[in-house]
Amino acid sequence: MTTGDWPPRPTGDYRREASRRLADGLLETFARVKAIVLDCDGVMTSGELIYGPQGEALKAFHARDGLGLVLARTAGIKLGLLTGRASAIAARRAAELRFDAVKLGRFDKRCALTEIMREFSLPAARILYMGDDLIDIPVLDLVGLPVTVPEAPADVRDRCRYVTDAAGGAGAVREVTDLVLMSQGLLGDTLARLAETAWSPGEEKP
Repeated sequence: MTTGDWPPRPTGDYRREASRRLADGLLETFARVKAIVLDCDGVMTSGELIYGPQGEALKAFHARDGLGLVLARTAGIKLGLLTGRASAIAARRAAELRFDAVKLGRFDKRCALTEIMREFSLPAARILYMGDDLIDIPVLDLVGLPVTVPEAPADVRDRCRYVTDAAGGAGAVREVTDLVLMSQGLLGDTLARLAETAWSPGEEKP
C-alpha cells in the first residue's frame, strides 16, 4: 500500500479476515444479514447510568461504534434500536445516526421486533439482534443472528451465535458492523463511498 491509498485494504483482504475470525458457518450467517437491531444500555453504552443534577440519566456512546453504524447504513443495511428504557438521549443518538426504526420503552421486545420486521419487510432470518440481558432472550431466540457482549449473563451468552471480544459501549457494535460488511464484501466499497460523500452523522444526506 502506498501513502494515500483508499480504502486501506482490498475488498478480498477484508473478507478473508472475516473468514479467519468467524467459526465455521458463521461467515455465511453474517453475509445474510440485511438489518442490525440493537439494544441500547450495555450494547451501545457500557450499561452505566450517570445521573445529572436534575435527575436525568446520562449515557456515553463510542465514536467508533457510531462510524461503524454509518458505514453499515451507507452499505444499505437497515438499522433499528430496540430498548426497554424510554430515553431521550438514546432517541437523539438514533436520530443522529439516522436509524430506520426506533422502539423505546419496550419490554415486549419480541412484539417490537415483529413490528420492525414488518417495517423492514424482512424475515427474522435476515436480522442480527444484539442484546445483553435476560429481557433480550425472546428476541435473541427469534432472529437469524443473535449477538451479545462478554459482560452478558451466561443465559444470554449461551443463546448467541457470536459473543464480541469488545465490551458494550467500547467498540462491540463496531466489531459487529465490520464483520457484517467484511463478510458481504462491502467494507472497502463503503469506505470509498463515504469518503466521496463526506457525509457526517446528523447531516442530511447529499
